[in-house]
Amino acid sequence: MLVSMNASGDEQLSGDERGELAELRKRVHALESGGPPRAARHHPFRSLGSVVLILLAALLAMLSVVAVWANSIVQDTDRYVKTVGPLASDPDVQKAATNRITTAVLAQIDVDALVKQLTDAASAKGVPPQAAKLLGNLDGPIESGLKQLVSGTVERVVSSSAFETVWVNGNRRAHAALDKALTGQTDDSTVKVENDQVVVDLGPIVAEVKDQLVAAGFTPAAKIPAVHTNFVVFQSKDLGKIRSYVRVLELLGGWLPVIALLIAAAGVYVAFNRRHALIGAALAVFVAMVILGIGLTVFRDVYLNHLPSGVSEAAAGSVYDALVKFLRAGIRALAAVALFTAAGAFLAGPSRVAVVTRTACRRSIGALRDVTTSAGLRLGAVGRFVHRFKRWIGVVILVVAAIVLFTWTYPTTAVVVWTAVITLVALAIREFLDQDDSAPSSGTDAGAAAAH
Repeated sequence: MLVSMNASGDEQLSGDERGELAELRKRVHALESGGPPRAARHHPFRSLGSVVLILLAALLAMLSVVAVWANSIVQDTDRYVKTVGPLASDPDVQKAATNRITTAVLAQIDVDALVKQLTDAASAKGVPPQAAKLLGNLDGPIESGLKQLVSGTVERVVSSSAFETVWVNGNRRAHAALDKALTGQTDDSTVKVENDQVVVDLGPIVAEVKDQLVAAGFTPAAKIPAVHTNFVVFQSKDLGKIRSYVRVLELLGGWLPVIALLIAAAGVYVAFNRRHALIGAALAVFVAMVILGIGLTVFRDVYLNHLPSGVSEAAAGSVYDALVKFLRAGIRALAAVALFTAAGAFLAGPSRVAVVTRTACRRSIGALRDVTTSAGLRLGAVGRFVHRFKRWIGVVILVVAAIVLFTWTYPTTAVVVWTAVITLVALAIREFLDQDDSAPSSGTDAGAAAAH
């Protein structure tokens, strides 16, 4: 009776509705011929293995992000310069550099000698002894005035484009030495490891300040010798351990992402419900990225709280933020990939929300296709080809999206979002081009739609 009723009303259905009805008939027939469904037997060890593999994959995902970041900082000079270059215009870094250079320059100026020269010159000019004695008490004001002169000159140099040029070029030349510093094999004088510190020599900036002081008329500055003062890029008592960790991550950086992906795939494969396992794996990776992001924030506070005295905490914070900037970007990008994967796996399931969402999208695209075909568009062979290979076309679209994300050098959240958007558009185009030869003509579809 059900078959006869459906047969009598098939001509009033659209192509999409007829396809859904045919699929429903197949499922009803399979249920009626197969007898009562049997519950799946869940093996506890198989489920436990799937969970363990997924958790291991999430842990390796955390290490993969850190490894890729470490490799980018150590091996990619352009990326390293892009990381530390903006620090030249950071107010906290400029202030710390100004204070360090000012202190180094003032340490080379003998204020007592200047006061003595001034007193001797006054005596030679026949200044009364009482006045000469007063000049001898001017060491405090003279020192204060010198400090203001030197500090103002240093601030102008540090805030100029010349400092930015010196900073960027110096870091670019020093990148090879920084690589050696992180592996404990430094032999460069520009970037080196001293007292568990990675430091950059600001001697060239001191020389520039010296020239400007002389040009401003302060001739005693010409006697300032070559001064080497260091700006701390990184400070840690555990620098030796960090060097070891960086070396390990450098060796495994190219393989960890692949290993993590394979282990996650194995965890999904051995699960009874693979769609649920895929959702769980994606959410586990997302949680791992959240934990890693929180860990970076916590480590920042710990690192700043253990700085030695005399180091600018604000400047150290700016340096830390700059060094982990791309690491945070990688964390956000992978978290976005995990969320999109979980959402896609959920919407592909049998839940009411997923079914309603898919049906709404399919009918909306089908209505647009009906309107365009009624206006004269003929899909012809293209529609038949897409209908025949619809599933494989969807697989190709998803594989291409995965390849784009996996081979992108440093994917950001924007790259992930745009990849997801383009993927959805491609799937929508596939649905639009899907037209079965057995579907009614455009006029029949339009009439049926109007009748409903």
